Amino acid sequence: MIKKIIVSVCLLFSLVSFAQEGTSSPYSFYGIGDVRFRGTIENRSMAGLAIVPDSIHINLQNPAMYSSLKLTSFSIGGTFSVNQLKTNQKDEKAQRTTLDYLAVGIPLKKLGLGFGLIPYSSVGYNIRNSVYVTDGRTDNYYKGSGGLNKVFFGFGYQLAKNFSIGADVQYNFGKIDTRSLSTQFTLNSSNEYEQVQYSTRETNSSSASGLNFNAGLSYNTKLYKNISLFSSLTFTPEATITLNNERFIAIVQSVNGVADAVVGDEVEIQVADTKLKMPSKFSFGLGIGDTKKWIVGTELTFQGTSNFGNRFNDIDNVSYENATRFTVGGYYIPNYKSFTNYFERIVYRGGFRFENTGLVINNQPIEDAAVTLGLGLPLRGAFSNVNVGFELGNRGTQKGGLVREHYMNFSLGLSLNDRWFQKRKYD
Repeated sequence: MIKKIIVSVCLLFSLVSFAQEGTSSPYSFYGIGDVRFRGTIENRSMAGLAIVPDSIHINLQNPAMYSSLKLTSFSIGGTFSVNQLKTNQKDEKAQRTTLDYLAVGIPLKKLGLGFGLIPYSSVGYNIRNSVYVTDGRTDNYYKGSGGLNKVFFGFGYQLAKNFSIGADVQYNFGKIDTRSLSTQFTLNSSNEYEQVQYSTRETNSSSASGLNFNAGLSYNTKLYKNISLFSSLTFTPEATITLNNERFIAIVQSVNGVADAVVGDEVEIQVADTKLKMPSKFSFGLGIGDTKKWIVGTELTFQGTSNFGNRFNDIDNVSYENATRFTVGGYYIPNYKSFTNYFERIVYRGGFRFENTGLVINNQPIEDAAVTLGLGLPLRGAFSNVNVGFELGNRGTQKGGLVREHYMNFSLGLSLNDRWFQKRKYD
């Protein structure tokens, strides 16, 4: 038992340096990047629905659900993403493979504990933009990487048979690096573009840190025979993230946006540190069904993103409004007790979500919609399972010179469950 705990903790912190979730979205330029976290693979396969107490799966969205665990659970998940980016002029494709979460849940009778690591947001873009004038053009190259991670520790406690409360504390940390390179071209006598010898490069770096908290409630009651009503409520108060910012300007030699050498000295420009307001969030969900057979439910989420901002205050084409998300999803298990037909013990999941992200660029609100599917594949002779998920969605718009994203996400997660705190008669 102790060895398993030590191995889990060591694995958790050994992955911190690799935990940054990648993205290829140009919208990750804004704020703290592209916020991608939507729970475990099990919940994502139901479009993020997380209203049902589960005895063997960790619920990372509502800490009250830790009290439902009956087995110690170790969960890890990752995603392979294919993203097609469309503007009115051209199309591009990008691929990413990312770690989504790593978590451990421990049951202690009515009390449940959970801790882990979540790559919360990510920055990842590589954009070229050309501006033409009468006697030449300017090529601007933009590149960004990094993002925000969360290390969390939480608990859930069963106050009554069908009612639980919980809370967790999350430490946010990470680094965001961005670069812009501007190269001038002039038209020669042959009407061809010639590159000016030197380019201008600006690099920005922001180191982020801060705490935030999350609280949750879970309540269910029997309606008829095996049919129950499930409800879930979570609230995250507004928090502050501190960004320590640095900016450097340099004259460089470059070819196709790649800087070869700095000419002269790289000059540091003094920029103010930034305090971003992490938005408050409120979620409420309802569902109905038999936990051993089927569940269908819906969830509404509201975020106070109107108080949000950017790392630097020199972006004039973006604003924020309050965000909303609507989710409907569920699962079906043909016969969880079947010993003769493996396919009857598979959990079949599905869902749909629609959200207004709260980001407004060039007066265009950025919206995101997706359908999801998934399977929970039990491992023979154990309570553990492999979970696979698929997500097909759209985000953004081509209006206002913006980018529309068509994405496919293929996710794989492991939920390894065992009795760690049971005294053995034989060793």
